[in-house]
Amino acid sequence: MVSVPLEPGMPEYAPALRYAWRVCSVASLGMLLIGMSASTLNVALPAVVRHFDASPLASNWVLLAYMLVNTATLVFFGRVSDLMGRREIYLVGFALFTAASLLSGLAPGVGALIALRAVQGLGAAMIIANGTVIMTDAFPPDRLSQGMGLYFGVLSVAQLAGPTLGGLIADLLGWRWIFWINVPAGLFALVWGMSTLRRLPATGPRQSLDAGGNLIVFAALSATLFAVSEGSLVAGLIALALVPVLVLVERRAANPVLDFRMLAERVLLMANLATLCNAVARASLILLAGLYFQAAQGADALTAGLGVLPMAAGMALGSPVSGALGRRVGSYALALGGSLLTGAGLLILLLGAGPATPYWILALGLFVTGCGSGTFLTGNTTQVMSGLSPENLGVVNGFRLMAMNIGVAVSIALTLGVLTSAVTPQLRDQVYAGTLSQLSPVALDQLMTGFWRTYAVLFGLAVLAAVFSALARAPRASRRHRRAASVSTPPSSRSRPSA
Repeated sequence: MVSVPLEPGMPEYAPALRYAWRVCSVASLGMLLIGMSASTLNVALPAVVRHFDASPLASNWVLLAYMLVNTATLVFFGRVSDLMGRREIYLVGFALFTAASLLSGLAPGVGALIALRAVQGLGAAMIIANGTVIMTDAFPPDRLSQGMGLYFGVLSVAQLAGPTLGGLIADLLGWRWIFWINVPAGLFALVWGMSTLRRLPATGPRQSLDAGGNLIVFAALSATLFAVSEGSLVAGLIALALVPVLVLVERRAANPVLDFRMLAERVLLMANLATLCNAVARASLILLAGLYFQAAQGADALTAGLGVLPMAAGMALGSPVSGALGRRVGSYALALGGSLLTGAGLLILLLGAGPATPYWILALGLFVTGCGSGTFLTGNTTQVMSGLSPENLGVVNGFRLMAMNIGVAVSIALTLGVLTSAVTPQLRDQVYAGTLSQLSPVALDQLMTGFWRTYAVLFGLAVLAAVFSALARAPRASRRHRRAASVSTPPSSRSRPSA
């Protein structure tokens, strides 16, 4: 028996769409959990640093350990989910992330906290690698941009509430509650996911996993982050030397963790490069602005959390609005327009960088950048995921997510490295602790030079992301094919095998 495509006018369409929105609620809970976790810690980092009297290196890796493990295992879990079932891996991710959050709040030292942040990153990778794929499988193609708009809109809400919540918790309850607040949310998401998600068949035969490729990805990314954050030439050379080794190993692997053949299509290649550059340009802005308000202006964590709200508000507006517009203007226009908006916001921040800049200028730059980020994420994700066959969903989505998460990790490392390069080594711990403004005007001038350099680098990367977005336009024949598929191919025809 062959599955019959569901048309919007058929009776079966409404139940399928209702299930799709329930799936969206589960996936959105995962996005809320991870978005809140990242944005609360970005603002509360100085409180953690002061509590442990952490060194600049340890301060970096409180953030980077999570991003390293998360990024290095994304494609791995995309492959595992394709072979073993997305629902199971997704739910295990919720359980692992929740347990690691509980233990992070009990960490006796900064070393233990860094290790537990790595475990958090592992659980988050299981969640992120599957959320978008589960959404794509459940939604009719003509409604996918709406689902993605809401999905990323929830991320925006998390980033909207997270900084303020993080500042409030750090000031009133202490930094440990930054992690403990994830526990009830994680337990609820686990239970709701178990009761909502249907079991999906594996999309391919059981095959061996690429252990060698995963280890090389982990080593290369570790070296890259260390090189960028610490300015280590040796680490940079190691990262460069591992790139051709990775390509050689992956070409010979039976089931490569990074199948570079996926990038043979120009649209996918350009869209993934745009994803990478856009993530580097905008991902660290909440952290950067939070450090500005605390280290440069002497504000407390709560004030800093309120100060960065315009960026999250822009994302909260840009994601759902662009999702609604996606059915009219197309995902290509959204991705390109979002890239240009991101660059415009960073240009405002670059031109307004200074210790006495009026807050409304900073707020405007953050808001425009947020609008651009929300628009880009919705358009770029829809552009990459539309029209893929079921057996490629996990791998392609894993590749896209790895590109984005590499960008996020590099953004954090690059921002911290460039920002602190302008101050003397003796003052760098004061930047992370948020206390540099209490020192001399000379130290503050050095820090503002660091902010100007950082905004300049991020703006350049945003321009590059716009160039790649412009080059990611599909050929006209391919666009006609995708439009036809969006009308005639419902989720059931993509997810249910012929019998």
